[in-house]
Amino acid sequence: MGHGGEGGGRRGLPGAAGPPRAAAVPCFGISVDHNDILPGALRLIRELRPHWKPEQVRTKPGMGTCSFCWSGRSSMLRFTDGITNKLVACYVDEDMRDCVLVRVYGERTELLVDRENEVRNFQLLRAHGCAPKLYCTFQNGLCYEYMQGMALGPEHIREPRLFRLIALEMAKIHTIHANGSLPKPILWHKIHNYFTLVKNEINPSLSADVPKVEVLEQELAWLKEHLSQLDSPVVFCHNDLLCKNIIYDSTKGHVRFIDYEYAGYNYQAFDIGNHFNEFAGVNEVDYCLYPSRETQLQWLRYYLQAQKGMAVTPREVERLYVQVNKFALASHFLWALWALIQSQFSTIDFDFLRYAVIRFNQYFKVKPQVSALEMPK
Repeated sequence: MGHGGEGGGRRGLPGAAGPPRAAAVPCFGISVDHNDILPGALRLIRELRPHWKPEQVRTKPGMGTCSFCWSGRSSMLRFTDGITNKLVACYVDEDMRDCVLVRVYGERTELLVDRENEVRNFQLLRAHGCAPKLYCTFQNGLCYEYMQGMALGPEHIREPRLFRLIALEMAKIHTIHANGSLPKPILWHKIHNYFTLVKNEINPSLSADVPKVEVLEQELAWLKEHLSQLDSPVVFCHNDLLCKNIIYDSTKGHVRFIDYEYAGYNYQAFDIGNHFNEFAGVNEVDYCLYPSRETQLQWLRYYLQAQKGMAVTPREVERLYVQVNKFALASHFLWALWALIQSQFSTIDFDFLRYAVIRFNQYFKVKPQVSALEMPK
C-alpha cells in the first residue's frame, strides 16, 4: 500500500541506488493518552526540544483549517480528512519553522498497520529526500518535522500543473530501491489479512449493503488471478495517495507525500490506480470526479517520461492505462475491507460502514467495463 527493481529504463531520476544508512531514531517509553494528547505531547517536546521554554510552546490540534493544514487518511478527523490517527503540532515561532508534529496512533490500528515497517519506510524515503525528518518514536506514535506547504484537495489534483508534479514525485519514489532482492508485492498479503479479519472478527451482514463473505472470497480469487497476469512492475509505493497526503510547496514548486503507514513494495499500477480513485474524495465521495481517459493519459505520459528520462510511445502509455484501471479495482476492494475493520474498532467520528459500502458499490459498478479492457498488442 511498494521499489524500482526493474533495472533498465529508470535512469531518468536520481535515487535508484541504495540509500545512505539511516541514523537510529530515538524511542521514548512514553504513552500519549489518545483522548487527551497535549500533556503527553508536551512531555515529548521536553525531550526533543529541551531549550524551548514550556510556557512558550504553542500547539495546534488537528492542524486546523488554515492554509498550512494537512492530514491524510491517517491523521485526526477534526477539521480535515484524516480518519485514523490524531495529530498535534508543537512550535514556539510564529512562522512554525521548527515545528514538531506529534502523531498518536488510533485505537487498534496495529491490526491494519505494521508500525516497525512504517518507521523503516519513513527513514528510507527521508534518505532519498522524499520525506520530512523523523525525530523519535514513542509507545503509541511518532514525532516528525512539519513540512511547509498546502495539503491538496480534489480540486487541486485535477489541475495539469499540479498533477504533473504529483506524477514526477511518484515516479521518483518508484525508483527507490532498498538493498537486497526485490520483495513480493504486499497487495495480496494485505488484502488477505484484512479479509481474514473481516471474516473472523466482523460480521459483514451487519449491513445488507455489504457483500456476503462468500462473494468477497470469490472476488478476491478473481482479482488475484486477473491482476497477477498483467505484469505490472513491483516498485516502492506510497499506497495511500489521497489528496491530503500530498503537500504542495508553492515557493519551491514541488510536491511531497506524507504518511507512510501503508508504504511498501507493491505493483506500480496499484499505486497510480489508487491515487486516481482518490480524485473522488474521502468525506463526500463522488466518482464523477474520477479522472477521464484523456486526463489519465496525460498524467501517465508525465509519469513514464520522468521514469524513463525520454519520450515514450502511445503504446507504452496505453499499456499502463489498462494496468492502472484494472488495479484501481483492487484499491476499492482493499479500502472497503479496511473500512469494515475500522467500523468495528475505530473511535474516530467517521461513518466507516458507509464508506465501505461506497467502495464496494463502485468496485462492482466499474468491474465489467474495466475487466473488458485489453492490453494493446
